[in-house]
Amino acid sequence: MARSKPSDSSAPSGKPGRAPKDGGRGRSSGATASGAEPVKLNRKGKPKKQRLKKLGGNLRMIKQAYSLTRKNDPKLPWIMLIWFVAVAGVIELVGILFNSPFLFLPLAIVSGVLAAMVIFGRRAQGSAYRQVEGQPGAAAWVLEGMRGDWRVTSGVAGTQQLDAVHRVLGRPGIILVAEGSPARVRGLLAQEKKKVARVVGDTPIYDITVGDDEGQIPLRKLSAHVMKLPRNLSAAEVNALGRRMSALGGSRMPVPGGPLPGGKQMTVSQRQVRRR
Repeated sequence: MARSKPSDSSAPSGKPGRAPKDGGRGRSSGATASGAEPVKLNRKGKPKKQRLKKLGGNLRMIKQAYSLTRKNDPKLPWIMLIWFVAVAGVIELVGILFNSPFLFLPLAIVSGVLAAMVIFGRRAQGSAYRQVEGQPGAAAWVLEGMRGDWRVTSGVAGTQQLDAVHRVLGRPGIILVAEGSPARVRGLLAQEKKKVARVVGDTPIYDITVGDDEGQIPLRKLSAHVMKLPRNLSAAEVNALGRRMSALGGSRMPVPGGPLPGGKQMTVSQRQVRRR
């Protein structure tokens, strides 16, 4: 009599070698188990930000920057209005000459708004510079707000009177920026230049003194002056030089993080304004 095979009720049924439809390591093709809609990811694998939330955040920053600028520049609303009317009026006049006033009306409004926003950005930047000018750390504040691959190390040298030398690494080479009394920072610049030259070799080294005297660069023109320097290095050379510069270390003196009147810290909107 043949033996019967033992039956196991817990064993899976079905044909061997075939996995469940929804199991395994494959990606889930629908919603999650709780029924919620899956989160969309961007190229970096992070959740995508909703455009409306991002737009709302930008509008809040612009509103905050406008409020801060208006306190220091009471004429700002009237100047923006004058530019809006002037630019929109000129474009609408062109539309009237071409017998198409209604066709040119949207273009006139958009151009007027853009002109008003450009004026707002410039006056906001000027207001920010006026607030920080002459205060310790103002040059570092401007340098850290520049666009592009600029590696700023603030306070690499300084004095007890809060004179300071800041080091910038970029495509032009090494840029040493000094702020404070010209008589005191002259020696600081010379010492730092010798120290950097031993590490960077033949890499160009520029030295700048911030101020309004002859041979100095005003604070409001510092960013433009640095960005106009000739590009002597490639991106790969900048990275290699950065690794060599790490031997010099970082800041050696405390530099105020936000040189605003009354010791206030910079707000998000002011950081956005200074990058324009």
